[in-house]
Amino acid sequence: MEYVPLEQLLEKAGDSVYKLVILASKRALEIAEGQPRLVDINAQIKPSTIALHEIIAGKVKYKKIKPEN
Repeated sequence: MEYVPLEQLLEKAGDSVYKLVILASKRALEIAEGQPRLVDINAQIKPSTIALHEIIAGKVKYKKIKPEN
């Protein structure tokens, strides 16, 4: 398994582990379903690790949505 630095990931997810997990899991699911990878990385790596590398590279971001009243 490849090491992905948690400190860099948390910075990209607004310092929230919860947001990071949701963001990475949703993106990993998209990759597993056949969406193209946004970073140049070995195809043998698991979708979850690819998603983390995309987050570090700034290719995947979370967007805060305002609730409708």
